[in-house]
Amino acid sequence: MKPLKALAGQTVVYGLPSIVGRILNYLLVPLYTRAFSTADYGTVTSLYASMSFLNIVLTYGMETSLFNFSRQQEDKRKVYSTILTSVTITSIIFLALAWFFKDAVASFVKDPAHPENIIWVAIILSTDAISSIAFAKLREQNRARNFAVIKALNILSNIVFNVFFIVLCPKILAHPDSVLYGFVQHIYNPEIGVGYVFISQVLSSGLTLVILLPDMIKAGMHFDGVLLRKILPYALPLLLAGFAGMINETLDRFILLYLIKPEQTAREQIGIYGACYKISIIITMFVQAYKYAAEPFFFSSAKDPDFKKNYADITKYFIIICLLIFLGTMFNLSWIQYFVGKNFRSGLKVVPILLMANLCLGVFYNLSMWYKLAHKTMFGAYLTVFGAIITIVINVVFVKYYGYMASAWATLICYASQMVVSYFLSNKYFPVDFDLPRIGLYFGLSLALYLISEQMHFSSNAITLVLNNLMILVFATVVFLIERPSFAILKKK
Repeated sequence: MKPLKALAGQTVVYGLPSIVGRILNYLLVPLYTRAFSTADYGTVTSLYASMSFLNIVLTYGMETSLFNFSRQQEDKRKVYSTILTSVTITSIIFLALAWFFKDAVASFVKDPAHPENIIWVAIILSTDAISSIAFAKLREQNRARNFAVIKALNILSNIVFNVFFIVLCPKILAHPDSVLYGFVQHIYNPEIGVGYVFISQVLSSGLTLVILLPDMIKAGMHFDGVLLRKILPYALPLLLAGFAGMINETLDRFILLYLIKPEQTAREQIGIYGACYKISIIITMFVQAYKYAAEPFFFSSAKDPDFKKNYADITKYFIIICLLIFLGTMFNLSWIQYFVGKNFRSGLKVVPILLMANLCLGVFYNLSMWYKLAHKTMFGAYLTVFGAIITIVINVVFVKYYGYMASAWATLICYASQMVVSYFLSNKYFPVDFDLPRIGLYFGLSLALYLISEQMHFSSNAITLVLNNLMILVFATVVFLIERPSFAILKKK
């Protein structure tokens, strides 16, 4: 019981401020989907999709490598300094290349009129890559509160800057008698438009890096080229896995952009799909908080005699929580839909598909510990490349006929396939006795309740909402009754 409590506690400390912050950050979606057109928001979505790819490249598996090599090396400071120096150098090189090729890149992403956006994106990516290693060090040291506070400040500052530029500045310019009119005139240009989304992120990322800087300087210069040559063979397969993973997660936006004609329609579809995708990643917020706590926890406790038993229990409870989030979102979609603007709600039909897809991705992340602990990181690359092939094939074949619905189904099929294949591989190389009968029962019960909900039609939305949430209670009660003996056994340990 103690390891489970420890992980749960760490997840709460990492997760609560992070989730609250992310929820606040997602409140920007209603702002964006009301301030910008579907096509303009499509531009934002496309560039953020590019950032997801490049963020993986710029960190190239070094966060996980920090956890792995810190437990193997006596001089942990040398490990941190070597990895931080490596990532800093590559980030500076990337920023210089982005500056030099900004016009060509802007044309490639079909936004040739705004090459300055490429510079903003490059600055965000470079600063975030360096910060990610400092954040990983906080996790490795179990400094969860420091981690959570700085992350929350990053998110809150981004919100403040967005509200200032997108909401307040236009209002101030509309009132020449305002005290701040002269100041705003000097710093704000209405023609920049959606560019202020990226400028806001530049400012918040820069502030975060400044806050982390004292700890980074304290680590000192202990770069070790020999150590780096040992780290890279472990890290680079994680880069390939992460890159392929981003193909699975974001390539559909680019395929929509290039296969849907005309371009204006493509950007509108990307904007609608991207906005509704934001609703579906409610599960991802929990998964991210869990990952922050779980990865260093699993590495530090891998030698415990009860590790595999605890790993199996944690996986089961992780799935239960994800299923509760799935039901909670779908049973309350009648009011959650107002999260996005009216012009974007035609895409709500992708939400259940993407919720289940992100649930499968969460399970896949949980299962991925086997190849990290067994030093078989190349399997991570194989699995994600396998998923990437599925994503590409389904999108290329079906997007021109079904638009973003094909992208949603491709995401679900990809993540479900990765989850299943990873499970069978883990059975061979790192066997764990997962409680598959109960996990299957909970999956089946949640899907049955969802299908029942879809068939219910009442004249009053309030009645439907109450009955839906009663079904969440039914699911939770069934789980509690089945798991109660297990809880009793865990308490005795």
